Amino acid sequence: MAARAASRWQTGQECRFPLGDLPLRSGRILPAAHLSYQVFGALNASRSNLVLLPSSYGAWPEDLRWIVGPILDPQRWCVVLVSQFGNGRSSSPSPAGLPLEPGGWPVDHSDNLRAQIQLLEQVFQVESPALIYGWSMGAQQAYHWAVLEPQRPRRICCLCGTARTTPHNRLFLLSLRQALTTDPAWDGQRFQGVPERGLRSFALIYASWAASQSFYRRGRHQQLGFASVEEYVERAWLPAYRRHDPHNLLAMLDVWLACDVAAALAAWTGGAPGSAGPSFGPTGCAGAASGPTGSAADAAGSTDCADQPSRRPAAAEPDPLARALGRIEARTSVIACRHDLYFTPEDCAHEASLIPAARWLLLESDLGHRAGNPREDPSLQAQIRSEVEALCAA
Repeated sequence: MAARAASRWQTGQECRFPLGDLPLRSGRILPAAHLSYQVFGALNASRSNLVLLPSSYGAWPEDLRWIVGPILDPQRWCVVLVSQFGNGRSSSPSPAGLPLEPGGWPVDHSDNLRAQIQLLEQVFQVESPALIYGWSMGAQQAYHWAVLEPQRPRRICCLCGTARTTPHNRLFLLSLRQALTTDPAWDGQRFQGVPERGLRSFALIYASWAASQSFYRRGRHQQLGFASVEEYVERAWLPAYRRHDPHNLLAMLDVWLACDVAAALAAWTGGAPGSAGPSFGPTGCAGAASGPTGSAADAAGSTDCADQPSRRPAAAEPDPLARALGRIEARTSVIACRHDLYFTPEDCAHEASLIPAARWLLLESDLGHRAGNPREDPSLQAQIRSEVEALCAA
């Protein structure tokens, strides 16, 4: 474990937290690992106001700091923006030259969690953050906090993200990965140059999924000043991915592809895949999950634990995801967007129905997935802030 940080963090400055050689869930070692983070606001005397904001795919702290103010009040909260492994700021394949192995980047969200726990405990002396607030891959990390360490976070707010990558979402990710790795610059292990052809295909795929059909049908890209969808991709989407080393783009895709809190829980608790965590009794029954407040979604995956006559067939084994999400003790808000194409509202609502007393908010916006990160939309910002305030009221 890394030694206690000797210097204090400074508000608004990018800081580095050394972790030493970090053992990974995969069994590999991440050498000389570190987390990059920024802080906004101050800890109160009881250290009870820390909000952790993990990064989404491709996001750096400067991309997410807009949230501080419009949604998270720095006069009330001490907001810690932390970069996930692989995004180019925390330990990543580049510039350190860490290998992309044949099986992919050997890091997953449980490794992010373990490192973030060390950061909060050693730098801030906080074991139980007031809130984990995450959008997209940030929401995945929030779910891992609440499932793997259920007594730590007091609240989680998960925007446009799921606890387990769905098969349809997987197709999207595999298409992005193939776009990069079929570029001539890829030699099977590393890029030997800039994959220009791959990056263009990557940006084209991303632009077609991240915004909704109605976004383009209503000409929202033209309202932003782009004459065509081609120009929109070339000037708005391509630069967002060109700024990243392509090895890091692959690394983050691999973490996203591997996202499954049920599998992570089995490894975290030392059980077999699909086994119940330690909070479940010897019967293996977790009880019915409460549906999300204000949602029409029904609870799913519940098991009748009443004694059954021996002549009746045994009840089906509960879904490991239901078991995992049923462990959550944190007050939870799940926020989805009506037109999100890869974290669909149906998938988000299903997971919310498995979380005890989860709150539910459905955003109506043609921004699609990006409605959960509405930097330029004050109306959506107000809705999300209101939901966060309600979540944190108790």
